[in-house]
Amino acid sequence: MTSDPQVPAQHGRTLTEQVMDYVRSAVISGELKTDTLYSVYQLADRLKISRSPVRDGLLRLEEAGLVEFARNRGFRIIPTQPKDVAEIFSLRLALEVPAAFRAAQACTPQIAARLNDIVAGLARCAEADLTEEFFDLDQQLHDFILEVAQSNRGRNIVNRLRVATRLLGVSTAGKQRTLGDIMAEHEPIITAISSGNAPAAALAMRQHLVATGKLLLVQAVQGQGLDLDPENLWTELTAGY
Repeated sequence: MTSDPQVPAQHGRTLTEQVMDYVRSAVISGELKTDTLYSVYQLADRLKISRSPVRDGLLRLEEAGLVEFARNRGFRIIPTQPKDVAEIFSLRLALEVPAAFRAAQACTPQIAARLNDIVAGLARCAEADLTEEFFDLDQQLHDFILEVAQSNRGRNIVNRLRVATRLLGVSTAGKQRTLGDIMAEHEPIITAISSGNAPAAALAMRQHLVATGKLLLVQAVQGQGLDLDPENLWTELTAGY
């Protein structure tokens, strides 16, 4: 590795999370290459922090499917395939669609107020083009819906899947749609949950996840120049979910 940056101070984020952010950015920029061995010592020295948070961050990245450890040799970035995007969204469909249904059944005025507060934050971030802050709130929204649905294990799984998606370096923001477009997809979900309309909440969540997943899959296929039909791949890997 060439330059000598430090992990930037980020309010409210642990060193482990900052290491994950750094690795994600380095993968996206091409600074960290796939199938190249790097050491924990090397990364810790580069970021000027101790090895412990670096190791913890890498272990979480391993769970997300981005990093693979080579015993006594270090770690490498795993090449990502478009099918990973489709598989991630098939799992999210299996967990988040019924969660939206259950959240609508369990909704109270306090829950509705919290959902609307998050959506208002999304609107502010979209207006100011604050991408990172927007997706942090997006994550909070989906996480809260799973919490209301009492899907605690589902929350952990979905959060890891969302980390994996962001680590793949794919995002529809600024390409196929704006932050405002993404926010607008959430509005029918929130409206349905807040009004207690469980079938409509499930349908709106499904439509949002399918739209996002398909766009990301197309982007992944095109980005790698692969001779694959994204629609066929999506159908194959999400059938039944």
